[in-house]
Amino acid sequence: MKKSVVKIVFILAVLTFFLMLTSCRGIIPAGERPQDTAAVLKAVQMGTKGIEVTQIPNYPPDTIYDQNELVALIEVRNRGNHDLAPSDCFLQITGMDPGIVGGDFTRPKSCATGLDVLEGKNVYNTEGGFNQVEFRSTNIQLPDQVYEYSPKYKITTCYNYVTTANPQICVDPIFYQISSQQKSCTPKNVALSGGQGAPVGVSYVDVKMIGNQQAVFEINVVNSGGGLVVSPDSLLQNCDENSITYNDANKVRFNVEIKSGGAALNCKPRDNFIRLVNNQGKIVCTASIRSGAAYETPLSIELSYGYIQSVQKQLRIVKTPG
Repeated sequence: MKKSVVKIVFILAVLTFFLMLTSCRGIIPAGERPQDTAAVLKAVQMGTKGIEVTQIPNYPPDTIYDQNELVALIEVRNRGNHDLAPSDCFLQITGMDPGIVGGDFTRPKSCATGLDVLEGKNVYNTEGGFNQVEFRSTNIQLPDQVYEYSPKYKITTCYNYVTTANPQICVDPIFYQISSQQKSCTPKNVALSGGQGAPVGVSYVDVKMIGNQQAVFEINVVNSGGGLVVSPDSLLQNCDENSITYNDANKVRFNVEIKSGGAALNCKPRDNFIRLVNNQGKIVCTASIRSGAAYETPLSIELSYGYIQSVQKQLRIVKTPG
């Protein structure tokens, strides 16, 4: 009888131990596993969006009386993965006569009004940061004998953004030499589909070996966001597409490096600016590769630019009877 009791106690203890072990495993967050963290990191590094704006419904309504206060509430979301300071992003509402609608509607406002930073996507915030920006006019002045005013106004967003791409490429310092050894990789084109979490990105890198220890990288840059690309040196505080000159339009600053060391890059255009034509442009870099066997290495590409995009809305202002 005593042996049976001891056996039962032992079995219960083992079952309790396994239950506790299973329970502990169950409370480990999924994001703590390397494979899940890698998947989330990959997701936030992809995409072709930057700033996205939407007007809050009924702010303003489609039709208002001229004696009512005009309030527009704009929701701003950072759908890319680059953080924006208050001085890096602006909203402007245009298209309404400032003699009729004044107040906040006559000047731009920061997208990050009331915030220290408008956060981009990251592993802890996969949707990106958001904010609400208010435009208010307390007094609408319809001219005498004008009983209705129906402007189509435009909400324009202007911001500075940065894209980072790190494609893994293969270089072979002795590509043209006959060798009996099996090589670990072969130089080839690298496609980057899905964007890099920004409206401007790298679509592919063409890798060519042109001689012993000499490589050429042709980097294709594309504007996939549907907006206007401008030089990062442009003054965007006015947030006005009409103020952009030809010299500033469609210009992207770039920086390309092989950060593992041993390969200095010589890139063209030499001023580190490319101009997009039909939303595409190319960077061509040559490099002297260190001697040895073929190997894979990350190519670091950084693109800096300004971006302007807009949406249009219709408004109807009616004179108050009386």
